[in-house]
Amino acid sequence: MSQILGVDTTADDIIETLSFFDSWEDRYKYIIDLGKELPKLDEANKVEDYIVKGCQSQVWLVPNKQGDRFFFEVDSDAHIVKGLLAVVLAAFNGKTAESILNFDVDSYFGQLDLERHLSPTRGNGLRAMVQRIRDCAENC
Repeated sequence: MSQILGVDTTADDIIETLSFFDSWEDRYKYIIDLGKELPKLDEANKVEDYIVKGCQSQVWLVPNKQGDRFFFEVDSDAHIVKGLLAVVLAAFNGKTAESILNFDVDSYFGQLDLERHLSPTRGNGLRAMVQRIRDCAENC
């Protein structure tokens, strides 16, 4: 059985694991590997309604609500972006709307020191992914 980001692997787990790497090259490899572990998104879900606007690459985010918890299926056409999606899912997947809206994403990204190592367009895309998840928590 595969690990579920946000349930079996949390934001704290990502922070802890990334802290073991000395170089950003190794951190990027780890992030890319996380993205490779994401379940494949069904091609039928790669439609306009699920595209995250504001991302440099193609990004799809499909929300699913199970009881009071949200689970997200995601995909991207870029390896690093899939990895960033995995980092985001570790924080939000399997959480309630209240938990999603109250999560301090600035602190999380700060602890990862991630945005300083991303291009401005990738950083904007990362923020767009988070905003899309928060919009789902508010409106779904």
